[in-house]
Amino acid sequence: MSGPVRASRADTLTALRRGDLAGARELFLPGGLAEFPQEIFGLADSLEVLDLGGGNLTSLPAELGRLKKLRVLFLSGNRFERMPPALGDCPALSQIGLRGAGLREVPGEALPAALRWLTLTDNTVEELPAALGERPHLQKLLLAGNRLRALPEGLANARGLELIRLAANRFEALPAWLATLPSLAWLSYAGNPLERVTPLAGVAAVSWNDVTLGERLGEGASGITHRASWRAAGETRSIALKLFKGAMTSDGLPDREVAACLAAGEHPHLASGIGRLAGHPDGVEGLAMRLLPSHWHALAGPPSLASCSRDVYDPALCLGDDAVRRLARAAASAAAHLHGRGLLHGDLYAHNLLWDGEAGEAVLSDFGAASWLPPGSDGAAFQRIEVRAWGLLLGELLALGPAPAAALQELQRACSQAEPAARPLMGEVVAALDAA
Repeated sequence: MSGPVRASRADTLTALRRGDLAGARELFLPGGLAEFPQEIFGLADSLEVLDLGGGNLTSLPAELGRLKKLRVLFLSGNRFERMPPALGDCPALSQIGLRGAGLREVPGEALPAALRWLTLTDNTVEELPAALGERPHLQKLLLAGNRLRALPEGLANARGLELIRLAANRFEALPAWLATLPSLAWLSYAGNPLERVTPLAGVAAVSWNDVTLGERLGEGASGITHRASWRAAGETRSIALKLFKGAMTSDGLPDREVAACLAAGEHPHLASGIGRLAGHPDGVEGLAMRLLPSHWHALAGPPSLASCSRDVYDPALCLGDDAVRRLARAAASAAAHLHGRGLLHGDLYAHNLLWDGEAGEAVLSDFGAASWLPPGSDGAAFQRIEVRAWGLLLGELLALGPAPAAALQELQRACSQAEPAARPLMGEVVAALDAA
């Protein structure tokens, strides 16, 4: 068979052992495995995606490299203390998921040559190998929730690295070379000792007892957002309420997201925060936000396994020139406002732009990767990382619209260029858009 295999784990194992899955390209065996099924090697000539997450695995077979076509391997939620060195022997392996897998050590030989996307979120890793900077295809690196104090100097050579998540570690400083990486566009580092946190005053407490949940509006990696009614001061108000799923997300800590959203303040192109949820019976973190019109939706879908760090758009989506300009300006204006408030959004993507679906009215949402900017030149350097994210977004918008104006093409090139110091700041971007 050539399609995905998504039967129950027991049924799939039975079929695998009978030889019924010959030729399978994808195999899903999440939950409960204590040993690697040797029968998987019978799929060595076809298997590309393998999910062994949520089990009790502590090691992988030394001959794992026999899976010569394996591109994607999910091992999150297992019990590895050491990232299995055999991973480095898989010639096509480009994506590895090891979230919450008990990792303490990452040996250099465990990093395959084709590595593109590595998830090590929510482990206890204290040090990363120099070999990480020797993987030329590395594009996406998720390291939130570990015990890192430094990054390997060799990572300065990762010229293709576009996204890095460093939140909730032990960094007292970030290396200067991080802001010089030519492709870096999405950075987060909240919840580290280095972060300058501004205390919030006058934040509303939204009592769980005063909330009535309504329909689900959306779900992301960090939480689920509902329509809700909030009774306060004798009035009932319609709000959006985000309930977080756990103590750690791929971007960082829920309480940092809540604080950043509330610190951002009011802006016409931001999904503004109203208050922090209090008194949930299970201690769930929550964020109350202004409710958008019901027909508004995300401009794009999040990155896929294939696109890695780039959003996925509806292939039928076409934008008019006015919508392109309004969407681009909404995102730039929101980001400029955040930078002015001392915040880096960290996740400036089309999938975090909620829009009206026609005219181009939009707000920037999701502060899960937001961080406080350092003062001075370091803060300006980090802002220019986010300017590249906006430049990439503009390029995507221009590709969805009619033939773009030369001024917009030039602005897109200036914002996404490989020399970070030569990019404009976001306030200059907004001025250029208005002039164009």
